[in-house]
Amino acid sequence: MPGFRSPLLLPAALPAVCCSRLSASQADSISKNSNHPNHVNPRYILALDQGTTSSRSILFDKSGTGIAVSQREFKQIYPQPGWVEHDPMEIWSSQRATLSEVLGKADASDRDVAAIGITNQRETTIVWNRETGKPIYNAIVWQDRRTADFCAKLKREGKEAVFTAKTGKRLDPYFSGTKVRWILDNVKGARDLAKQGKLAFGTVDSWLVWKLTDGQVHVTDATNACRTLLYNIHEGRWDDELLEILDIPKELLPEVRSCSEVYGTTEYGTPIAGMAGDQHAALFGQACFEKGMAKNTYGTGCFMLMNTGTQAVASKNNLLTTVAWKIGDVTEYALEGSIFIAGAAIQWLRDEMKIISSAAECDRLAATVKDSGGLYIVPAFAGLGAPHWDPYARGAAFGITRGTNRAHFCRAALEAIALQSADLISSMEKDSGLKLAELRVDGGATRSDLLLQIQADILGTRVIRPSNTETTALGAAYLAGLAVGFWESREDIAKNWKVDATFERKAPEDSIAKLCKGWAKAVSRSLDWEEGKAE
Repeated sequence: MPGFRSPLLLPAALPAVCCSRLSASQADSISKNSNHPNHVNPRYILALDQGTTSSRSILFDKSGTGIAVSQREFKQIYPQPGWVEHDPMEIWSSQRATLSEVLGKADASDRDVAAIGITNQRETTIVWNRETGKPIYNAIVWQDRRTADFCAKLKREGKEAVFTAKTGKRLDPYFSGTKVRWILDNVKGARDLAKQGKLAFGTVDSWLVWKLTDGQVHVTDATNACRTLLYNIHEGRWDDELLEILDIPKELLPEVRSCSEVYGTTEYGTPIAGMAGDQHAALFGQACFEKGMAKNTYGTGCFMLMNTGTQAVASKNNLLTTVAWKIGDVTEYALEGSIFIAGAAIQWLRDEMKIISSAAECDRLAATVKDSGGLYIVPAFAGLGAPHWDPYARGAAFGITRGTNRAHFCRAALEAIALQSADLISSMEKDSGLKLAELRVDGGATRSDLLLQIQADILGTRVIRPSNTETTALGAAYLAGLAVGFWESREDIAKNWKVDATFERKAPEDSIAKLCKGWAKAVSRSLDWEEGKAE
């Protein structure tokens, strides 16, 4: 392509970077984009959206419009039942490939990019050698349940209260801390190398920054740090007591930074300036800046967050207290409910059951029946998250009759996503004391009007889909853009948020009550299915 170059993205260009912290004068120069020698009037922010099943890169302009997108799926690895892994090098190569492709699609170069923002699958755990830059084990994915028995052991020892008080989280294999411990205990020589400071731990955000800066910058942000079971969300630091309980050397850990600042630059001067875990980025991208505002992301899993402002609200209904974001010296918090399997249930129908060939076909089939015919699917393929927190629950289908067909399975899968979300909202309203006036939604599954109508029917609450549903990547872009002056303020960002469609309850209340009663019964029978093994 004439005049096109993307040195930011090519392997040969990655090795040279700045140091991890810029001087005040350098940061000021970058924030005034026109003064930066390589970024004269840049048009875009580049968002890297590294998800559970694919890596994406999206270019956004000042209106928050996605100009170009590139996406590549990568391999899911299942060594044993309940174990889920990724190849960290494939995560990096797929992300790097999309970087190059997206600039090519937009006929843009690094000079057109004001900054890079990163958002990522959370809790997924990578440990690598600082000297070689190579992982010592596959990435252990957030869905992985291999440490369930160790978590149960810590609970029996009365340790959960300590973790919950300091981190706002439960002792569950979902989080990174016990995954790190497993790697140190099961990879030969890893613990000794860690104590010598030769290994680095990071969630995927840390891994990408490390690779983009050729190993010069080892950082994470407060939202990813708070998902590790190692970070005190009230004091904003790694917690020595928790590290001791899990026997994790502090030398492994990245520096914790805010979500919107310059962490480093690429060789060609492009700042890496925004970072947040995917769900926190989506909350920001949905412009849920006020206390009480909430969003639900329908992706591989389903994640609902409610902004609670500068107060960390302790949940009494099995939700998580989490950092929403940290900007400057101010930390804001959220209540969160996490569902492990949402859109992945549709993938299961497609890939394992061969009932459908695409998500669109699932929608078409589900629309041919008025209900699921009494069929309930509980997609506890990796245990159940909030509000049940049962790693030993397993997937089940109840109410199958001779007349049950493909359409009923499709409808039941959509209903399962909406019913799990309704369980979260019920808990969230009890904790917050607020009745949600509306639910802002995003994620790939929100392309389904039928799913969102089912959700509105079950909730009796207005469900709003914005015109731009790429809110996870957009949130990362906004955080990066704020750091370099591409956007001036949150008010500037909020003006970009626009409604695409609104869904209100249509179904009779008695039919919804019956549906919810059957769901509660089905969930109760899927709990504690897999027997744990005492450690």
